Amino acid sequence: MPSAADRTRTLVQSTCSAVLLIPGVDTARPEQLSPQARVVGQDGEVYLLFAADSPAVRAATHAQDDELPAVLEITDVAPVSVPHRIRGRAWVSGWLTCAPGLAEPGSMMVRLEPGELYVDDLWGASSVDADAFARASVDPLIAHETELLQHLHTAHGDQVQELCALLGERSAAVTGQAGARAVPLALDRFGLRVRFVGHRCFDARFDFPEPVADITELRRAMHTLFTAAAH
Repeated sequence: MPSAADRTRTLVQSTCSAVLLIPGVDTARPEQLSPQARVVGQDGEVYLLFAADSPAVRAATHAQDDELPAVLEITDVAPVSVPHRIRGRAWVSGWLTCAPGLAEPGSMMVRLEPGELYVDDLWGASSVDADAFARASVDPLIAHETELLQHLHTAHGDQVQELCALLGERSAAVTGQAGARAVPLALDRFGLRVRFVGHRCFDARFDFPEPVADITELRRAMHTLFTAAAH
């Protein structure tokens, strides 16, 4: 399974929605505190792009040499329609400063130096060390996960449904329910997670024979998975 640090790093560098929470900046609209872009630096610092006149930039500018605490909250929502759509959240707590000269005119990059990190997702909840976060790797499928899951759901729904054959005793919970369906919920280099929805809802994880590094390897892994289910 991916480590908590890898999962947090992947969420931070994904396109999931995010909001920067700053003590004292309570009157701003949520969209004013949502960064336009997120980049992680070599030492694990998180750079966030805002409009130059945004509340986040004003607060960081006003703080000057003082340490301004802030929390980046990221929410991961499944890109397919499924019960309980929120797949996870991550929080990066740290100190905010302006980083002039890194953005185009009219915008400003602010730097969040992580102190504490926490992830609560489909794998479980865990705190993350800032040094581990700096060393962590991003899942290679993250840039394509949304379109891949949507494609699996619309074009390969029958094959995803057939994966219940690999569930052993749990397959009866799916095959015995009229209208039960299987929805591809999450995809990473280690495998596919499917949510089986019926009278009761449960997730099943289907691991690949070995981790995949790109789309080509993913296609082979999915073919192996579907072939195993069909036989």
